[in-house]
Amino acid sequence: MTLTRSTFLKLAGAVLASAPAAAQTGVRMQTRKIPATGELLPVVGCGTWRTFDVGGSPAERAPLAEVLKALFEAGGSVIDSSPMYGKAEGVVGDLLSAAGTRDKAFLATKVWTSGREAGIAQMNDSFRLLRTDRIDLMQVHNLLDLQTHLPTLRAWKKEGRIRLLGVTHYTESAHTALEAALKVGGFDFVQVDYSLDDRSAERRLLPFAGDNGIAVLVNMPFGGGGLLRKLLSRSLPGWAGEIGCTSWAQILLKFVLANKAVTCVIPGTGKPEHMRDNAQAGLGIYPDAAMLQRMLREVP
Repeated sequence: MTLTRSTFLKLAGAVLASAPAAAQTGVRMQTRKIPATGELLPVVGCGTWRTFDVGGSPAERAPLAEVLKALFEAGGSVIDSSPMYGKAEGVVGDLLSAAGTRDKAFLATKVWTSGREAGIAQMNDSFRLLRTDRIDLMQVHNLLDLQTHLPTLRAWKKEGRIRLLGVTHYTESAHTALEAALKVGGFDFVQVDYSLDDRSAERRLLPFAGDNGIAVLVNMPFGGGGLLRKLLSRSLPGWAGEIGCTSWAQILLKFVLANKAVTCVIPGTGKPEHMRDNAQAGLGIYPDAAMLQRMLREVP
């Protein structure tokens, strides 16, 4: 039998029930500073790739409304989307509007097209779909036609339509290009792949961001999902409790957050129980150097 994450969480219920109450509810997650503004951002957010690309039926949307509710109740705020993610932007916008929780969200989305006019049209559509007159973070998705979009992005930031600017990618092969873009200057965020089994960002990109005041969003913290699926069939290691972890997902997220250059990690989910579980990684302590080495030896 293949053990799913939801089944694992149910089986771990007794462990969760025995954990201190403060580790489960009532404690808001940690925050880290956005260097460009000084504001504090909660360290665990929510990605929407695939998971929020749904239709309009209550059966499809009710669990996603609960995901956002769980994010906010835990003290989180970051919701990351893109026109690339199908209907996700519109679903997020509808759910925030229905719940009256736009003010709780740090909305991050992307421009993902070529050409100035196409970029303007797509970003205007994002404002409409997200039902907002200001987007917290606009990112050039996968660096697509970056130089063409930059004048628009900088003008809109000056006007206050966009608060912060960033660039993104999800593969190691693009890290050199990401760093080159950041060296041009003017970017507040970089979004990059980083996980226990995908550590290439440690070599140059994360240190560069940390040294140059650039906030970091981390995508694919579960190794694209493959690493987490592989680990679910294994019992939690005895040292998990030493860093306050009660699930494999929390272990993987805390590995990412142990790097101080990381501002926020954005695992994607469409299940409220997964969002609540992810949010627990925003509490307590993070692995020190000795624990990180132990994780690298014993987890893969």
